[in-house]
Amino acid sequence: MTTVAVPHVPARLGRFVLRMFRPHVYVTYGLLWVLTLEGSAVAASGTAWRPSAATWVRVVTVVLALLFLRMLDEQKDLAHDRVHHPDRPLVTGAITATELRGAMAAITVVVTVLNGARSAVDALLILAVLGYGLFLAVLERVSPAVRERPLLGLAATYPVQLLLGGYVYGSLVATGTVTADWRGPALLALCACVLLHFEFARKTAWEAPPGARFYSTALGPRRAAVVTAGLAAGAVGCQVLVFAPQGPLGLLPCLAVILPVRGFRRFLAAGSGGWPLPTAIGFVVATYLGLVLRAVLLP
Repeated sequence: MTTVAVPHVPARLGRFVLRMFRPHVYVTYGLLWVLTLEGSAVAASGTAWRPSAATWVRVVTVVLALLFLRMLDEQKDLAHDRVHHPDRPLVTGAITATELRGAMAAITVVVTVLNGARSAVDALLILAVLGYGLFLAVLERVSPAVRERPLLGLAATYPVQLLLGGYVYGSLVATGTVTADWRGPALLALCACVLLHFEFARKTAWEAPPGARFYSTALGPRRAAVVTAGLAAGAVGCQVLVFAPQGPLGLLPCLAVILPVRGFRRFLAAGSGGWPLPTAIGFVVATYLGLVLRAVLLP
Protein backbone atom coordinates (compact mmCIF):
# COMPACT_ATOMS: atom_id res chain seq x y z
CA MET A 1 0.00 0.00 0.00
CA THR A 2 1.43 3.36 -1.06
CA THR A 3 1.16 6.29 1.34
CA VAL A 4 1.11 9.88 0.19
CA ALA A 5 3.10 12.26 2.32
CA VAL A 6 1.19 15.32 3.43
CA PRO A 7 3.21 18.45 2.62
CA HIS A 8 4.61 20.25 5.62
CA VAL A 9 2.90 23.46 6.68
CA PRO A 10 5.74 25.76 5.43
CA ALA A 11 5.48 24.20 1.98
CA ARG A 12 1.70 24.63 1.96
CA LEU A 13 2.05 28.24 3.04
CA GLY A 14 4.71 28.81 0.41
CA ARG A 15 2.41 27.54 -2.31
CA PHE A 16 -0.38 29.73 -0.98
CA VAL A 17 1.86 32.79 -1.10
CA LEU A 18 3.03 32.08 -4.65
CA ARG A 19 -0.56 31.61 -5.82
CA MET A 20 -2.52 34.23 -3.84
CA PHE A 21 0.19 36.77 -2.90
CA ARG A 22 2.30 36.91 -6.03
CA PRO A 23 5.63 38.33 -4.84
CA HIS A 24 6.42 40.15 -8.09
CA VAL A 25 3.16 42.10 -7.63
CA TYR A 26 2.68 42.56 -3.89
CA VAL A 27 6.32 42.86 -2.85
CA THR A 28 7.03 45.30 -5.67
CA TYR A 29 3.97 47.34 -4.73
CA GLY A 30 4.86 47.39 -1.02
CA LEU A 31 8.43 48.42 -1.84
CA LEU A 32 7.37 51.23 -4.18
CA TRP A 33 4.69 52.43 -1.77
CA VAL A 34 7.09 52.80 1.17
CA LEU A 35 9.89 54.35 -0.91
CA THR A 36 7.44 56.80 -2.48
CA LEU A 37 5.84 57.91 0.76
CA GLU A 38 9.06 58.11 2.74
CA GLY A 39 11.11 59.67 -0.03
CA SER A 40 8.43 62.22 -0.88
CA ALA A 41 7.89 63.17 2.77
CA VAL A 42 11.59 63.84 3.24
CA ALA A 43 12.09 65.54 -0.13
CA ALA A 44 9.04 67.79 0.38
CA SER A 45 10.74 69.25 3.42
CA GLY A 46 13.73 70.22 1.27
CA THR A 47 16.04 67.56 2.69
CA ALA A 48 18.03 65.10 0.59
CA TRP A 49 16.66 61.56 0.96
CA ARG A 50 18.41 58.22 0.86
CA PRO A 51 17.03 54.87 2.05
CA SER A 52 18.24 53.79 5.48
CA ALA A 53 18.04 50.66 7.61
CA ALA A 54 14.76 52.02 9.01
CA THR A 55 13.42 52.24 5.44
CA TRP A 56 13.88 48.50 4.92
CA VAL A 57 12.19 47.74 8.25
CA ARG A 58 9.19 49.71 6.99
CA VAL A 59 9.25 47.89 3.64
CA VAL A 60 9.32 44.46 5.31
CA THR A 61 6.58 45.52 7.72
CA VAL A 62 4.28 46.79 4.98
CA VAL A 63 4.78 43.67 2.83
CA LEU A 64 4.09 41.39 5.80
CA ALA A 65 1.02 43.43 6.73
CA LEU A 66 -0.28 43.08 3.17
CA LEU A 67 0.27 39.33 3.41
CA PHE A 68 -1.59 39.26 6.75
CA LEU A 69 -4.53 41.08 5.15
CA ARG A 70 -4.49 38.78 2.12
CA MET A 71 -4.64 35.72 4.38
CA LEU A 72 -7.52 37.33 6.24
CA ASP A 73 -9.37 38.08 3.00
CA GLU A 74 -9.07 34.45 1.96
CA GLN A 75 -10.94 33.43 5.10
CA LYS A 76 -13.52 36.24 4.89
CA ASP A 77 -14.41 35.33 1.29
CA LEU A 78 -14.67 31.58 1.81
CA ALA A 79 -18.44 31.32 1.31
CA HIS A 80 -18.32 33.46 -1.84
CA ASP A 81 -15.32 31.55 -3.19
CA ARG A 82 -17.02 28.18 -2.72
CA VAL A 83 -19.57 29.30 -5.32
CA HIS A 84 -17.59 31.54 -7.64
CA HIS A 85 -13.93 30.49 -7.18
CA PRO A 86 -13.92 26.77 -6.31
CA ASP A 87 -10.24 26.45 -7.21
CA ARG A 88 -9.00 28.77 -4.43
CA PRO A 89 -6.54 27.13 -1.97
CA LEU A 90 -8.78 27.40 1.09
CA VAL A 91 -11.74 25.93 -0.81
CA THR A 92 -9.76 23.00 -2.20
CA GLY A 93 -7.99 22.24 1.09
CA ALA A 94 -4.55 23.15 -0.24
CA ILE A 95 -4.33 25.28 2.91
CA THR A 96 -6.47 25.34 6.03
CA ALA A 97 -7.87 28.22 8.04
CA THR A 98 -5.89 27.03 11.05
CA GLU A 99 -2.65 27.19 9.08
CA LEU A 100 -3.46 30.67 7.83
CA ARG A 101 -4.26 31.87 11.33
CA GLY A 102 -1.01 30.44 12.62
CA ALA A 103 0.88 32.33 9.91
CA MET A 104 -1.02 35.51 10.76
CA ALA A 105 -0.04 35.14 14.42
CA ALA A 106 3.60 34.68 13.40
CA ILE A 107 3.44 37.80 11.21
CA THR A 108 2.00 39.77 14.13
CA VAL A 109 4.89 38.74 16.35
CA VAL A 110 7.51 39.51 13.70
CA VAL A 111 6.25 43.02 12.86
CA THR A 112 5.74 43.86 16.53
CA VAL A 113 9.29 42.84 17.42
CA LEU A 114 10.78 44.55 14.34
CA ASN A 115 9.07 47.84 15.07
CA GLY A 116 9.10 47.65 18.86
CA ALA A 117 12.89 47.43 18.75
CA ARG A 118 12.92 50.88 17.15
CA SER A 119 9.91 52.67 18.64
CA ALA A 120 6.84 51.83 20.70
CA VAL A 121 4.88 54.21 18.46
CA ASP A 122 5.85 52.21 15.36
CA ALA A 123 4.72 48.97 17.01
CA LEU A 124 1.38 50.46 18.05
CA LEU A 125 0.77 51.91 14.59
CA ILE A 126 1.29 48.60 12.80
CA LEU A 127 -0.79 46.74 15.39
CA ALA A 128 -3.60 49.23 14.68
CA VAL A 129 -3.45 48.18 11.01
CA LEU A 130 -3.71 44.48 11.80
CA GLY A 131 -6.38 45.14 14.42
CA TYR A 132 -8.53 47.05 11.96
CA GLY A 133 -8.22 44.16 9.53
CA LEU A 134 -9.58 41.79 12.18
CA PHE A 135 -12.38 44.24 12.97
CA LEU A 136 -13.37 44.20 9.29
CA ALA A 137 -13.60 40.42 9.35
CA VAL A 138 -16.15 40.66 12.17
CA LEU A 139 -18.00 43.55 10.49
CA GLU A 140 -18.40 41.67 7.22
CA ARG A 141 -19.63 38.61 9.07
CA VAL A 142 -22.43 40.51 10.82
CA SER A 143 -23.27 42.96 8.00
CA PRO A 144 -24.41 41.48 4.69
CA ALA A 145 -24.58 45.01 3.24
CA VAL A 146 -20.86 45.62 3.79
CA ARG A 147 -20.13 42.20 2.32
CA GLU A 148 -22.34 42.47 -0.76
CA ARG A 149 -22.44 46.17 -1.69
CA PRO A 150 -19.11 47.09 -3.33
CA LEU A 151 -19.14 50.82 -2.58
CA LEU A 152 -20.12 50.34 1.06
CA GLY A 153 -17.54 47.58 1.32
CA LEU A 154 -14.87 49.88 -0.10
CA ALA A 155 -15.78 52.61 2.40
CA ALA A 156 -15.37 50.11 5.22
CA THR A 157 -12.22 48.38 4.00
CA TYR A 158 -10.15 51.20 2.53
CA PRO A 159 -9.26 52.82 5.88
CA VAL A 160 -6.93 49.88 6.51
CA GLN A 161 -4.80 51.15 3.62
CA LEU A 162 -4.84 54.66 5.07
CA LEU A 163 -3.73 53.23 8.40
CA LEU A 164 -0.89 51.43 6.65
CA GLY A 165 0.21 54.68 5.01
CA GLY A 166 -0.20 56.35 8.40
CA TYR A 167 2.17 53.78 9.86
CA VAL A 168 4.89 54.78 7.40
CA TYR A 169 4.39 58.51 7.87
CA GLY A 170 3.88 58.21 11.64
CA SER A 171 7.10 56.22 11.89
CA LEU A 172 8.97 59.02 10.11
CA VAL A 173 7.52 61.57 12.52
CA ALA A 174 8.16 59.43 15.61
CA THR A 175 11.82 59.00 14.71
CA GLY A 176 12.29 62.69 13.91
CA THR A 177 12.96 62.09 10.21
CA VAL A 178 10.24 64.59 9.26
CA THR A 179 8.12 67.10 11.13
CA ALA A 180 4.38 66.55 10.89
CA ASP A 181 2.60 69.20 8.81
CA TRP A 182 -0.09 69.53 6.10
CA ARG A 183 2.09 67.77 3.54
CA GLY A 184 1.70 64.46 5.37
CA PRO A 185 -2.08 64.20 4.76
CA ALA A 186 -1.55 65.44 1.19
CA LEU A 187 0.96 62.65 0.50
CA LEU A 188 -1.35 60.07 2.08
CA ALA A 189 -4.15 61.36 -0.16
CA LEU A 190 -1.83 61.10 -3.18
CA CYS A 191 -1.07 57.44 -2.46
CA ALA A 192 -4.75 56.78 -1.76
CA CYS A 193 -5.78 58.23 -5.12
CA VAL A 194 -3.15 56.18 -6.96
CA LEU A 195 -4.26 52.91 -5.38
CA LEU A 196 -7.98 53.70 -5.67
CA HIS A 197 -7.49 54.49 -9.36
CA PHE A 198 -6.21 50.95 -9.85
CA GLU A 199 -8.89 49.50 -7.55
CA PHE A 200 -11.69 51.14 -9.57
CA ALA A 201 -10.03 50.30 -12.89
CA ARG A 202 -9.93 46.58 -12.15
CA LYS A 203 -13.61 46.58 -11.19
CA THR A 204 -14.98 48.78 -13.96
CA ALA A 205 -16.39 47.08 -17.02
CA TRP A 206 -19.29 47.36 -19.42
CA GLU A 207 -20.47 43.89 -18.42
CA ALA A 208 -19.68 42.38 -15.00
CA PRO A 209 -18.98 38.61 -14.79
CA PRO A 210 -21.48 36.55 -12.75
CA GLY A 211 -20.88 36.97 -9.03
CA ALA A 212 -18.43 39.85 -9.51
CA ARG A 213 -18.76 42.82 -7.16
CA PHE A 214 -17.87 45.56 -9.63
CA TYR A 215 -18.15 49.29 -8.97
CA SER A 216 -19.52 49.71 -12.47
CA THR A 217 -22.50 47.55 -11.47
CA ALA A 218 -23.41 50.01 -8.73
CA LEU A 219 -22.52 53.24 -10.56
CA GLY A 220 -22.93 52.32 -14.19
CA PRO A 221 -19.95 51.92 -16.55
CA ARG A 222 -19.64 55.57 -17.56
CA ARG A 223 -19.87 57.00 -14.05
CA ALA A 224 -17.44 54.38 -12.76
CA ALA A 225 -15.03 55.36 -15.55
CA VAL A 226 -15.34 59.04 -14.58
CA VAL A 227 -14.56 58.18 -10.95
CA THR A 228 -11.57 56.08 -12.08
CA ALA A 229 -10.17 58.92 -14.16
CA GLY A 230 -10.99 61.44 -11.42
CA LEU A 231 -8.90 59.53 -8.91
CA ALA A 232 -5.90 59.77 -11.22
CA ALA A 233 -6.54 63.50 -11.51
CA GLY A 234 -6.68 63.71 -7.72
CA ALA A 235 -3.24 62.10 -7.47
CA VAL A 236 -1.83 64.67 -9.87
CA GLY A 237 -3.50 67.48 -7.93
CA CYS A 238 -1.85 66.31 -4.71
CA GLN A 239 1.54 66.28 -6.42
CA VAL A 240 1.04 69.83 -7.66
CA LEU A 241 -0.03 70.96 -4.19
CA VAL A 242 3.04 69.48 -2.49
CA PHE A 243 5.78 69.90 -5.07
CA ALA A 244 4.90 72.91 -7.26
CA PRO A 245 6.67 75.33 -4.88
CA GLN A 246 9.94 73.48 -5.57
CA GLY A 247 9.92 74.18 -9.31
CA PRO A 248 8.62 72.61 -12.55
CA LEU A 249 11.10 69.72 -12.57
CA GLY A 250 9.49 68.39 -9.43
CA LEU A 251 6.26 67.88 -11.35
CA LEU A 252 7.69 65.49 -13.95
CA PRO A 253 5.98 62.45 -12.29
CA CYS A 254 2.67 64.12 -13.17
CA LEU A 255 3.27 63.12 -16.80
CA ALA A 256 2.12 59.64 -15.82
CA VAL A 257 -1.45 61.01 -16.08
CA ILE A 258 -1.20 60.35 -19.82
CA LEU A 259 -1.86 56.68 -19.06
CA PRO A 260 -5.25 57.03 -17.29
CA VAL A 261 -6.31 59.59 -19.92
CA ARG A 262 -5.61 56.98 -22.59
CA GLY A 263 -7.36 54.29 -20.53
CA PHE A 264 -10.45 56.49 -20.11
CA ARG A 265 -10.68 57.24 -23.83
CA ARG A 266 -10.16 53.60 -24.83
CA PHE A 267 -12.76 52.36 -22.35
CA LEU A 268 -15.45 54.77 -23.56
CA ALA A 269 -14.62 54.18 -27.23
CA ALA A 270 -14.73 50.38 -26.88
CA GLY A 271 -18.23 50.16 -25.40
CA SER A 272 -17.46 46.64 -24.19
CA GLY A 273 -14.99 44.81 -21.98
CA GLY A 274 -13.20 46.33 -19.03
CA TRP A 275 -10.92 49.25 -18.30
CA PRO A 276 -7.56 48.59 -20.02
CA LEU A 277 -5.64 47.43 -16.96
CA PRO A 278 -2.13 47.98 -18.38
CA THR A 279 -2.80 51.72 -18.29
CA ALA A 280 -3.86 51.53 -14.62
CA ILE A 281 -0.89 49.39 -13.62
CA GLY A 282 1.40 51.64 -15.60
CA PHE A 283 0.03 54.71 -13.82
CA VAL A 284 0.79 53.21 -10.40
CA VAL A 285 4.33 52.17 -11.38
CA ALA A 286 5.19 55.33 -13.34
CA THR A 287 3.88 57.66 -10.62
CA TYR A 288 5.64 55.87 -7.78
CA LEU A 289 8.91 55.40 -9.66
CA GLY A 290 8.84 59.02 -10.76
CA LEU A 291 8.35 60.22 -7.20
CA VAL A 292 11.11 57.95 -5.89
CA LEU A 293 13.55 59.19 -8.53
CA ARG A 294 12.50 62.74 -7.79
CA ALA A 295 13.25 62.26 -4.10
CA VAL A 296 16.68 60.79 -4.86
CA LEU A 297 17.81 63.14 -7.62
CA LEU A 298 16.31 66.59 -7.09
CA PRO A 299 16.82 67.82 -3.50
